[in-house]
Amino acid sequence: MELTWLTPFVTGWQDRVAQGRVPHAVLLAGPVGVGKRAAARWMAASTLGLDPGALPEDPQEVPEHADLRWVAPLEDKESIGIEQIRELVHEMSLTSYEGGGKVAIIEPANAMTVSAANSLLKTLEEPSGDALIILVADRVGKLPATIFSRCQRIDIAVPPESHTLGWLDRLQPGAAWAEALRAAGGAPLRAITALESLETGATLATDLNTLGRGAGSAVEVAARWTKIGPAFVLDWMAQQLKMALVAHSAGRTHAPGLAIEDSVLRRMDSRNLFCYLDIINKLRGQPGGSFNVQVTFEGLLIDWAEGLRECGPTAPMDGMNLMLAGR
Repeated sequence: MELTWLTPFVTGWQDRVAQGRVPHAVLLAGPVGVGKRAAARWMAASTLGLDPGALPEDPQEVPEHADLRWVAPLEDKESIGIEQIRELVHEMSLTSYEGGGKVAIIEPANAMTVSAANSLLKTLEEPSGDALIILVADRVGKLPATIFSRCQRIDIAVPPESHTLGWLDRLQPGAAWAEALRAAGGAPLRAITALESLETGATLATDLNTLGRGAGSAVEVAARWTKIGPAFVLDWMAQQLKMALVAHSAGRTHAPGLAIEDSVLRRMDSRNLFCYLDIINKLRGQPGGSFNVQVTFEGLLIDWAEGLRECGPTAPMDGMNLMLAGR
């Protein structure tokens, strides 16, 4: 789908090309979810003589071209290392395979190690031939000042809310886009992910409230939750419990975003809620694969269905606590 809010960006870039003012190095900056990577793909396709389309689109595959290099953290890494940049620098020094110049995209550029960023400096300042290097930065504050000084910065801002809501509603009419957009900080593409999280959270809330009212099967719910993934489930539960405890301490029965029903919370002592949150936070700190997710969720949900009567500083060491103790 075309990212319509990028029209000013496209117009501005086309003006640069028409006037012969295309820089050798560009820094695309802006929040996560505003379309910086789509913009970089569009720039690369346009520069290399491919059909870029009228506007950047998402989702869209990276263009296949002999003169395009896309550098990102390797699958098992969180950073872009010096060897990746050295290889890129070597590639950019070679003659264009198809005669139309070379393009390199580094994303996110703020993931480069200090040594990797330093090894790129000379190429940014004096690129070989008709080279265009595009750096995509989600957090510009993580980039060295020496990188800034060698790039022409183009900011891609969050579009107006009215424009974004119209675009999102065409994508999926009637969805809770306003809430998702707030959760995403106004970034359109991030709102799509936020909506999925909201819908999943609503499902978790329904299950938790059903069990809290003494209905449903904890084992069946645990089986469904296991398919969602432990990280999301545990993070969501921790967030809900924190909101419930804050509301309780302030003498309120509700808080914005709190999905656990007040009638369910009234069944549980606040001290036991603290204990339950502590168990969940300990689970969140466990390495992936260090516990049986299905059995763990069953234990958590059975305790919840029973009103957390067995959770507290003087409670016996049940199966959940034994697991956390490493036995």
